Amino acid sequence: MHVTSFAMEGFALVQNLLPQDECSALAARFSLEAHGSAGSRCLLEEPWCREIAKRIGNSASLTGIIAPHAVAVQCTYFEKSVQRNWIVPTHQDLSIAVREKIAHPGLRGWSEKEGELFVQSPPEILEQLVAVRVHLDPCDEHDGPVRVYSGSHRLGLIDPASAAVEKHKFKEVECVAEIGSALVMSPLLLHASSKASGTSLRRVLHFLFGPPVLPLGLQWRYAVPLADGGRREEAVPAMNAALLP
Repeated sequence: MHVTSFAMEGFALVQNLLPQDECSALAARFSLEAHGSAGSRCLLEEPWCREIAKRIGNSASLTGIIAPHAVAVQCTYFEKSVQRNWIVPTHQDLSIAVREKIAHPGLRGWSEKEGELFVQSPPEILEQLVAVRVHLDPCDEHDGPVRVYSGSHRLGLIDPASAAVEKHKFKEVECVAEIGSALVMSPLLLHASSKASGTSLRRVLHFLFGPPVLPLGLQWRYAVPLADGGRREEAVPAMNAALLP
């Protein structure tokens, strides 16, 4: 079911991917004082995060979506609330974190964020990437949930200036979620979000999985293999609380 939804619509909503008590423990231990005003992109440096990435990548719920040979290449923490609030216009996620800058005419969109180097991914890699947004809190229509445009990933790479027009060709879906559930999506899927209007927090761990080898001489900034995991049950077993940050 999830495989079909992901292939046809570019996304799938997966219930109970992580145990709710583990998500609550993670949310309670995060400190934005240490991770910036709205989150952090550098979490795969942490052993606890690499372990969770392996478990998610080997979840039975994502079999057929995340390839067995894939690697975890990024984990970003986001926290949205009425105090830390923002609007995200309709877009595709095109940048990836790499180890060093490569001089090649096919590479563009270089930038640096939190001391890490990003570049617009080659199209053939974008088609293989899978994002998994795990909700550490319940997220309803008042919490600025992600809105996706079902099937828009089939457009491939589009001009960012065209996104606001192209989205109207597709059904808009507001991705509300329970704690521990995940929005699994292609980075090529057009998506957006509004400001939060409620009083709760929307805290998310955004994992990105991709192929182990990049073209054009690029190398991943992080590349956490999943092969030592083995497929899990539908809910990924909870991590020992002592390993949490």
